[in-house]
Amino acid sequence: MAKRQNGRVYWRERGGVARAYADFRDFRDVGGGREALIAPGEKVATDDSDVADKLVADRLKVLHESRRNRTLLGVEGQASLSEYASHHLVEKARAGRVTRAWLDETEKRLEVAVEFFGADRELSSITVRDLQQYMSRLRKRPGRNGNKGLSSGTVRHYLNALSNLFQRAQSEQFVPPGFNPVAALVEKPVADRQEARWLEVNEAALFLEAARLFKPKRGDVAIHGLYPLIGTFLLTGGRKSEVLGLEMADVSFERRTVTFRPNEWRRLKTRTSHRTVPLWPQLEEILQDYLEGPRAPQGSLIFPSSRTSEESLITDTRRALDAAGETAGWDSGEIRTKIFRHSYCAARLQTLDGGHPVAQWTVGREMGHGGTQLVERVYGHLGDVRHRSEVVEYRVEQHEESIGDRLKALRKGSS
Repeated sequence: MAKRQNGRVYWRERGGVARAYADFRDFRDVGGGREALIAPGEKVATDDSDVADKLVADRLKVLHESRRNRTLLGVEGQASLSEYASHHLVEKARAGRVTRAWLDETEKRLEVAVEFFGADRELSSITVRDLQQYMSRLRKRPGRNGNKGLSSGTVRHYLNALSNLFQRAQSEQFVPPGFNPVAALVEKPVADRQEARWLEVNEAALFLEAARLFKPKRGDVAIHGLYPLIGTFLLTGGRKSEVLGLEMADVSFERRTVTFRPNEWRRLKTRTSHRTVPLWPQLEEILQDYLEGPRAPQGSLIFPSSRTSEESLITDTRRALDAAGETAGWDSGEIRTKIFRHSYCAARLQTLDGGHPVAQWTVGREMGHGGTQLVERVYGHLGDVRHRSEVVEYRVEQHEESIGDRLKALRKGSS
């Protein structure tokens, strides 16, 4: 062990490299002790003396502030990020206001924060500058699309998970009132605004036919009900979580309705998301064949995952969409479930209600919106293919003139 510097820093040689540590035992009352001096984003103690001095100064500032907070502001507890993240998730689960899927996603995001800041990092020591470094690291983190890095919208989700944790920490007096470095960020990342995409009625019919004819190469990991699943997306306009969380009781063949309501599998996005939409004749045919067939689900979910022995939600539809879409000429990554929601709205706006064009308010209600603004601004695509009908439907025989060649190629390839 090398001699101390400034009475606090000392060095330990590990693997031929001297690493910096510091003694803060005179601050035991606010969590001080012998600690490795680890820079944000690193996993081991620094070997740079200048960095070590900076880390000591920062740590002393936090410890003095913690003492002040305890004395003047009534902060009652000290907690590390790792400890409090676990406590936060337990309390969220106990309250019963979020789904299992939400908890799983939040746990993953908080694990990333713990990895970056350090498991023993005290909550009150995380600053806005630390969060700015954290955001930079997140933008370089590989996302689901490979090595492109996380999008601004996804980075915002990671920050929101931390912000919610700090809100609890304030209420439980583990940090001073109003302490939330996420809220203090002046410029938070926002999701990129992209022009909404949708399928024309004839294209939606072709994709639905591709899903019907699709034969997966691996049955053990495939989505068994891909055709009825795609049909439900296209013929209800439901969001991804809404459709994947549909239960048997949500579909009424007697009343010809599909109801989106909260259940144990998922919550709904907004208060107006609890709604009932028509069970259109085409979807009624598809679901009856599926639910009365040999591979009908046996539990409460209409579209359970086939990857687990216990009933669970499907978590990833991308591979199935890519595989089915490629058989009909779409590129990998081109078709995602949000496109089906937009497609339903565009098709529904072309239907007739009592011989007159359907009201935008009716369409907005079926989409789960509280008004017509989003229908007009985002979802109301006129498209190039006019298909006035009393019902929403995507039947390939009605569009053979426009999709004939692609349809023949699809059927030939699947035979």
